[in-house]
Amino acid sequence: MSKRDYYEVLGVSKDASSQEMKKAYRRVAMKYHPDRNPDDAEAEEKFKEASEAYEVLSDEQKKAAYDQYGHAGLEGAGGMGGGHGFGSGNFSDIFSDVFGDIFGGAGGGRRGGPARGSDLRYTLDLSLEDAVKGATVKIKVPTLVACKTCDGSGAKPGTKPTTCSTCGGVGQVRMQQGFFSVQQTCPTCRGKGTIISDPCRDCHGHGRVEETKTLSVKVPPGVDTGDRIRLSGEGEAGTDGGPAGDLYVQVNVKEHEFFQRDGKNLYCEVPISIFDACLGGELEVPTLDGRVKLKVPGETQTGKLFRMRGKGVVPVRGGAAGDLLCRVVLETPVNLSKKQKELLQELKDSMKGEKNSPKQESWFEGMKKFFGDMKI
Repeated sequence: MSKRDYYEVLGVSKDASSQEMKKAYRRVAMKYHPDRNPDDAEAEEKFKEASEAYEVLSDEQKKAAYDQYGHAGLEGAGGMGGGHGFGSGNFSDIFSDVFGDIFGGAGGGRRGGPARGSDLRYTLDLSLEDAVKGATVKIKVPTLVACKTCDGSGAKPGTKPTTCSTCGGVGQVRMQQGFFSVQQTCPTCRGKGTIISDPCRDCHGHGRVEETKTLSVKVPPGVDTGDRIRLSGEGEAGTDGGPAGDLYVQVNVKEHEFFQRDGKNLYCEVPISIFDACLGGELEVPTLDGRVKLKVPGETQTGKLFRMRGKGVVPVRGGAAGDLLCRVVLETPVNLSKKQKELLQELKDSMKGEKNSPKQESWFEGMKKFFGDMKI
C-alpha cells in the first residue's frame, strides 16, 4: 500500500510554519488517538500515520530530503521507510513537545524553587499643583514581605525544608495513561519540591507575612492622569528567596477649583461684567504661579479666549511649557436698584436703530429667511 503525502496527512501546505504543523498534528492526533477510539484499527492507523508525518516534517533534514525526493528520500534514514514505524525519533519526545502545554509541560523540568513576587498597583491622587510642579509623597502600601523569623524559608528557625520524597525535589510527577505521558504537579509538595515538616510559627510555612509599608514616592514635575511611576522591588516578596515584584504608582490628578488641564495647556473661565466687556478693562486672573493682569479690549464678546503664553505646564517628558487659555464669560448684573434699572432702560432706548448687536441682527435675519422659506 502506497503512503499518503505527509502534508496531506496533516492538512497543511508545504510552506506551513513549524507552529502551524504542530497545531495541525495536535488536531489530527487528538481526533484519532486510540484512547478516544478504542478497538478502532482505522483510527489507530491514522494516528500512527499522523505521528510519522509530523516526525518527518518537524525535522529540518528529514523535511528537506522528503521535499526533494518524497518517501524514497527517507529510506534508510533511521528506518523511516519500513511501514508506519516512528523511525529513530523518540515518539514520546515528539508527543510531549506538542501536547506539553496541555498536560503540564514537557521535559520534566522543576516548577518549584524561587519565584518572583507579584507586581502591585497603587493609585495616587494628586492635586494639580503637585502634578505640575512635582512633589515627594509618602504612601502606605499593604503587601507581602519575607518573614524575618525564618528568613523567608517557611521553616522554623534551626530547621530546613526537606526534599520531597514523592517527586525527588522535581516538583512534578509523570503519569502514564496509554500513549499519553502526562506530567502533573506533585500532590505532596504542590510543586515546591520540598516539604516543611516544622513550619515557622509567624508565617505558618508560607515564608511571607502581610505588612503595610510606608514608601516615599518622588513625583516628577508635569505628570498627568494615567502616568505610572515604577518603584523597582517594592512589590510583593518572592517565594523561596525569589526576587520581589515591582510597585506601579498610577497617577490620578484631582479636579481643580479654577483650572482644567488638556495636555500641557490649562483652561479657566473668567467672569467679566457687562461694563468691562463693553468699555474694556483689566482683569485679575489666577495662574499656578500667582495672580496676573489680563487686559480686555472694549466690545469683548462672551466666550472669547485669551491666551497667556508659557503659563501652562512643562510636560514630564520635556519640551516647552504650555499656555493658559482664559475664556471670558459675561455676567449679567443682579439685585439692581430702581435707579440702575432706569439707567439701563435709558441706555437701551438710546440704542434703538443703532447697529450695536451685529450677531443678534444677523441671527434674526437668518431666522426670518428660514421661516420665509418654509411652506406651511
